[in-house]
Amino acid sequence: MKLIPDDVLKLDKRVSKGYYSDKYFVRAVLTVNKVGLRDKVRMQVFQRNSDVCLCGVAEAVSILKDALFFSSMQDDVEIWTLPDGSIVNAWETVMLIEGPYYRFGQMETPLLGALKRGTMVATNVYRSIEAANGKPLLFFPARFDSHLVQAKDGYSYSVGREAAGGDAGGVSTDAQGEWWGESGMGTIPHALIAAFGGSTVKATLAFAECMDPEIKRVALVDFENDCVKTSLDVASAMMREYLRTGDDRYYLHGVRLDTSENMVDVSVKNAMDSHEYLGSFKPTGVNPLLVRNVYNELRRIAKLHGRNTNRRKFYDRIGIVVSGGFNAEKIVKFEAEVGNMVTAYAVGSSLFEGKFDFTADVVQIEKNGKWIGCAKKGRKYIANPKLERVI
Repeated sequence: MKLIPDDVLKLDKRVSKGYYSDKYFVRAVLTVNKVGLRDKVRMQVFQRNSDVCLCGVAEAVSILKDALFFSSMQDDVEIWTLPDGSIVNAWETVMLIEGPYYRFGQMETPLLGALKRGTMVATNVYRSIEAANGKPLLFFPARFDSHLVQAKDGYSYSVGREAAGGDAGGVSTDAQGEWWGESGMGTIPHALIAAFGGSTVKATLAFAECMDPEIKRVALVDFENDCVKTSLDVASAMMREYLRTGDDRYYLHGVRLDTSENMVDVSVKNAMDSHEYLGSFKPTGVNPLLVRNVYNELRRIAKLHGRNTNRRKFYDRIGIVVSGGFNAEKIVKFEAEVGNMVTAYAVGSSLFEGKFDFTADVVQIEKNGKWIGCAKKGRKYIANPKLERVI
C-alpha cells in the first residue's frame, strides 16, 4: 500500500500523545498499562454503507506508526488494511490491528476520524464521477470548511477520482494538491467581473491577456443573469482577438453556468413566457433548459461559418461547465437530459455530505496462543482475506 511521506503529511506530534484522542481511550490505555495487561487483542474497523470508496487508510496507518514509535517501537503490533481507493461494503473489515491494547488503544479517535472524512469525500467524488459517465469533476468545496482540512480533502478527491476511472478535472487550491503533487486550477470569479464594472467581456479579455497560455480560459457567464447573451458576447470578443493576434491565450475553452438557485435566467424566462417550455421543471438556477439554450446558440453561431474555417473551429470547441448545487443525483439528471452538451461538472458543498462513520471494536483476545472471541453483544470477528499487512 502506498503511504504518504512523513514530510508531506506533517503529522502533529501531539497526536501520538493522545492530545486529539477521546479522554476515555487515554485513560483506558493508562489503566491497562498500569495493571500490566499484556495480552494481545484484535481490533477490527468497519463502516455501514455499501459501494463506498475507502480513503484515509494511509493517514490512519501513519498515525498508528507514529504512536508505536512514540511508545518505543516494539515488534508486537501487526496492522492489516485495505488500500485507499478500495470499494467496500457495509460491515466489511477494512483494518485489523493485533497487539497489546495499551500500544495503540488511544489512537482510535484520530484513526477513525481520518477514515471517516477521507471516505466521505472520496465516495462523493467517486459517485459523482460515475454519475457523470467519467466526465471531469472540478473539486470546488474549499470555501465550505476549514482551511486546515484542504490537503486531506484534496487527496481524498484524487483517490475517489482514480477509483472512478477519471483522469481529468482538478482541485481549486494549491493546498488541496499538497499530498499528491497537484496544483490548484481555476479561472474567473464573479469578483473579477465586478472589478471590471460588471463587464464579463472586459474581465475575460484581461484575464486572457494576463494569464499563462497553459491556463484554460473558461468564462463565467451568469453575472447579468443572461447566460446566452453573455456567452455569445464573450465568445465573439475572444475570437476577434484570437484571429487578430493568432495568440492561443485568447482561445476560449468554455463557459461556466453558475446561475443562483433563486434566479431564473433570461433565456429560460423567455422560453416560459412564449410557451415554448411548460411543465413541472424547476426554472431557477442552472437547469437542463439553460444548458440547452446556451449550447444551441453557440452551435448556431458556429454553423454560420464555413466547416473548416478557424471561426467554425473556435466555436465548435467551446465547452459548457456547470456549477451550483450539483451532487451525484443532479448529475444523473443532467446526463440523461443534456449529457452531450455538458463538458464538465464543478461540485462543491455536496462532497461534504453523507454519513460515513467508522467503528472500531476489540473482537478477540489471545489466550495460550489461541484467539478467543471477546466482542460486545452484536459484534464478532469478521475475517477479510483481502487485507494486506502494512506493519
